[in-house]
Amino acid sequence: MLVVCALAASDVSGQNTESNAHIAAAKAAAKADHGQLFTSLCSPVAPGRGAGRQGRAARPAATTAAPAPPPKESWHAEPMKVFDNLYFVGMKDVSAWAVNTSQGIIVLDALYDYSVDDEIAEGLKKVGLDPAAIKYVVVSHGHGDHSAGAKYLQDRYNARVMLSATDWDLLDRGRPGTPKPRRDMVATDGQKLTLGDTTLTMYLTPGHTPGTISTIIPVRDNGRPHVVAEWGGTGFNFTVSPEKPRRSASIPAGARRWRRSSRRD
Repeated sequence: MLVVCALAASDVSGQNTESNAHIAAAKAAAKADHGQLFTSLCSPVAPGRGAGRQGRAARPAATTAAPAPPPKESWHAEPMKVFDNLYFVGMKDVSAWAVNTSQGIIVLDALYDYSVDDEIAEGLKKVGLDPAAIKYVVVSHGHGDHSAGAKYLQDRYNARVMLSATDWDLLDRGRPGTPKPRRDMVATDGQKLTLGDTTLTMYLTPGHTPGTISTIIPVRDNGRPHVVAEWGGTGFNFTVSPEKPRRSASIPAGARRWRRSSRRD
């Protein structure tokens, strides 16, 4: 299915009946699986809009007015204690986590700017933690659903924000008007972040974005130690371009390396 859609993407007119037949067969074979991936890869480019120099569809012109946030009931999720020291503080469809240590809190991912206060700040209060204790925010990658809330946590709680170097650059190139934290800490491959009695280990696993971070988290369950391997970006991100390697090609290699790192740590 992925190969069919990637090949069909080069047919910007969408009129190639052979490729359309292959797309229909791939969709039938997938049934209800991979719906979001199918939509993102196999949607035809509108005739007349053409494609950019890299073979991608042209982006619509940026608008000055920020879109209104969706209604709260469509995204709100209640926080939950998952391990003795690990809490879910995310949304219905976007995750965020809080690691509680002896000297403060490390937040993994910062959600959207419209949901960060409700889900992370208020969510921590609901599980008995103080958001003022947030010391670090590790942003797995530079997409707005994981990074836009980082500025709020940085400004309100003076939290240190960490991304990989390439995804700091990705934020700089991002959509105008999206809140962006001040450039702060840069995560490197294999870097360790220690706060109190807890040390996280971060690995660069490019694919979802060029500098996606995946994190090893030591946790406890009723005092028994375990290890959580938090994968930083699950969605495939394809670049249909003869001039650049496909970003998806790095995903299998990164996943194999991540599995080895998780077992070792």
